Amino acid sequence: MTVTWQSHLRQLGSSALELSPLGLGCWQFSNGQGMVGKFWPVLSKADVGKIVQTSLRGGINWFDTAEIYGKGQSEQMLAEALRDAGPLADRAHIATKWWPILRTASSISHTIDERLRLLDNRPIELHQVHQPYSFSSVRAEMTAMAELVKQGKIRNVGVSNFSAASMREADRVLREHGLRLASNQVKYSLLDRRIERNGILDAAQELGIAIIAYSPLEQGILSGKFHKRPELVKAITGPRKWSSAFRASGLRRSKPLIDVLEELAEYYDASPTQIALNWMIHAHGDTVFAIPGASKVHHAEENVKAMQFKLTEAELTRISDASWQVLGG
Repeated sequence: MTVTWQSHLRQLGSSALELSPLGLGCWQFSNGQGMVGKFWPVLSKADVGKIVQTSLRGGINWFDTAEIYGKGQSEQMLAEALRDAGPLADRAHIATKWWPILRTASSISHTIDERLRLLDNRPIELHQVHQPYSFSSVRAEMTAMAELVKQGKIRNVGVSNFSAASMREADRVLREHGLRLASNQVKYSLLDRRIERNGILDAAQELGIAIIAYSPLEQGILSGKFHKRPELVKAITGPRKWSSAFRASGLRRSKPLIDVLEELAEYYDASPTQIALNWMIHAHGDTVFAIPGASKVHHAEENVKAMQFKLTEAELTRISDASWQVLGG
């Protein structure tokens, strides 16, 4: 049965785009290509299709990919999965990203046709500058993005990993073209709350810019499975297994937060993953979206169920307090 959570859709910043609170992050569709593609195991076309269709049926209506994910492989595999989903994907939205490192803003326009080709000419609802580091200024990048909106090749502009100051500058430049910055995609989770202290979240809320949280589960740590079975760390493929969070000391440090997530998960007949995601999309009203990934169908099922309940204000506060205690205040 297809579940449509229309009442759960929320506006992405000041744009007209209405998205589900959770999107699907598609880094794991990189097909093992390129340096960043080796971070995840290779998924078959059939598995990608099942993950995408499970997400769509559960009410997720947007997918976040990027040029750098497998050198376009993620974009292509996503587009194929959406095509195979048929009418189920009619209202699906795509967000992708331009890779700026060692490039100038001119490559934004030079690479957009390739983005569209790999995406099967589906509309790019949100085109984002992936990193703040390039050979061009924020002004030049936003001017190039604005031109693509004018040409009808993209519909909204976002950034990723931008500081509060750079985000403000991007929005200022876009205003000159009658546009607004829709979003800033940043690393954000219960184990990484830097944006709450470095001005990014405050600036986003002041300007009406959405925050899109990547790694909202801290690459699986917040699922609690590694705390219950530390031996699973040895089975992880890719470099994330060497992260300090996966070491015995890191698991001990985050255990008090996991205990709170597990207690609430039992109350809601949910999982710690779903509690962590629910906190993310409700702790700051409707201003924060999240893009958990899914390398297996049951991961996609976990994601969609996280949108089917809402933690109380008291529970949101309790989780927040436990998080800050783990992070050292």
